[in-house]
Amino acid sequence: MKEATDHLEELKEIRNLMERSSRFISLSGLSGIFAGVFALAGAAVAYWFIHSYIRINLPNIDQTEIYLFFFVDAAITLTLALFAGIFFTTRQAKKKGQKIWDKTSQRLIINVAIPLIAGGFFILALLLNNVVNLIAPASLIFYGLALLNGSKFTLEDIRYLAYSEIALGIVSCFLIGYGLLFWSIGFGILHIIYGAVMYFKYEK
Repeated sequence: MKEATDHLEELKEIRNLMERSSRFISLSGLSGIFAGVFALAGAAVAYWFIHSYIRINLPNIDQTEIYLFFFVDAAITLTLALFAGIFFTTRQAKKKGQKIWDKTSQRLIINVAIPLIAGGFFILALLLNNVVNLIAPASLIFYGLALLNGSKFTLEDIRYLAYSEIALGIVSCFLIGYGLLFWSIGFGILHIIYGAVMYFKYEK
């Protein structure tokens, strides 16, 4: 009986080693929570800008000024989310004794970056052609595709977030005018829920 138990433990260890070598398993749930909080904060600022500042000062605001504001708002939100992601993921990697930068993490970044870059150019095309109502849906869909593409190199649970983002983006394509709401749900609430689940499942 003891021998069988020892063999089972050895198999589990081999499986863990194989998982470590093929998947980046140090993604932190806290990074998802903080990314969601920053996204909601950025959406709140955008909401204020749309419903207060623009309506009051509309005759004196040109389109370039509006686009510039949203670009700065999105850039700050993204920067804060990235810093939180790097900080908590690095901390989690140290706890697990995993390198933060190896072939697995490089493959993860490459596979995530391809759909994100493609989506970025697509959104730029929408902006240049003044099809701004589809920017929020497009960002959700391409972000979901990026997560799905990278899921084979990290925790499989991220697939559920990917499917949710894609589905939300598709639905928002048919409910034009609620882009900010769907964006807040996708990048804010879903991130917080996903991050909390991952934290209590793998880190607590």
